[in-house]
Amino acid sequence: MPTPTAFFRGQYVPLEEAVVPVTTHAFNYGTAVFEGVRGNWNAEQGELYIFRLADHIARLRQNAKILRIAIAQSDAELVRVVTELAQRNGYREDVYVRPMAYKAQSVIGPRLHNVSDDVLFYLIPLGAYLDSAAGISCMVSSWRRVDDNMIPARAKVSGLYVNNSLAKTEAEQSGFNEAILLNADGHVSEGSGENIVMVRRGALITPPPQDNILEGITLETVCQLAAELGYPVQQRSIDRTELYIADELFMTGTAAHVTPVTSVDRVPVGDGAIGPITAAIQRHYFETITGRSGHREWLTPVYAQAAVRA
Repeated sequence: MPTPTAFFRGQYVPLEEAVVPVTTHAFNYGTAVFEGVRGNWNAEQGELYIFRLADHIARLRQNAKILRIAIAQSDAELVRVVTELAQRNGYREDVYVRPMAYKAQSVIGPRLHNVSDDVLFYLIPLGAYLDSAAGISCMVSSWRRVDDNMIPARAKVSGLYVNNSLAKTEAEQSGFNEAILLNADGHVSEGSGENIVMVRRGALITPPPQDNILEGITLETVCQLAAELGYPVQQRSIDRTELYIADELFMTGTAAHVTPVTSVDRVPVGDGAIGPITAAIQRHYFETITGRSGHREWLTPVYAQAAVRA
């Protein structure tokens, strides 16, 4: 088995050597942005498909701009880095890729200017993050989602995830699988690491960006797949009590995929079982990300490219 490998300071190194000094600005002040990218293993085809890689790299650059982080490499170069990194690691199972752009200089003082930047990438095996087969229980968290004028909510800023972590721990220690955060106005925002989709009267309803959600790539994917299946999609604010009377509810995210929510605050969603619309979308999604159906333009095959170069 190949040695677990990372891309760090411009070269491929053993994962255990990809370390930063304790004085690194990003470590001290949370001045980094990151992505989560899935590689999905298809055993029948012997292929690992990285899902929507170019879109994730484009979002990384967009979010880096918000934190004044300059990325020296082009998007195409970063796509090649991730593909080669996956090849070097050689996993024959589902994986999770973590690209990060960060303030790399060892300097004291919270600021974004006059601090040097860098990128790093690592990859780990990762199976199911949440139970997408049985569904999960959620609670509405006492912690509110950060506002865009506090920490940019549309960006995956590392320091922002203290907010998510507080909500996640509160939920799990209270006996739930996941948290749902409301924004400052009391509208439903998102989970600790997932977007939320509600189904009412046959339509999918998602909160808008102004309710401080991450502009999710998986959410965008699911909405497109739902439209292909004939389900209308609406974007509007959702009140807390709507969660209790929803016909179906599910979460989306790179790690979570499409995960049904079967209860909120111990109130069953619908009849407490996974609903038919959720099940249909989930099935279509998993077929898509593993290369078993359409949208091949979203897939970057890892080992086929290695064979071509060889």
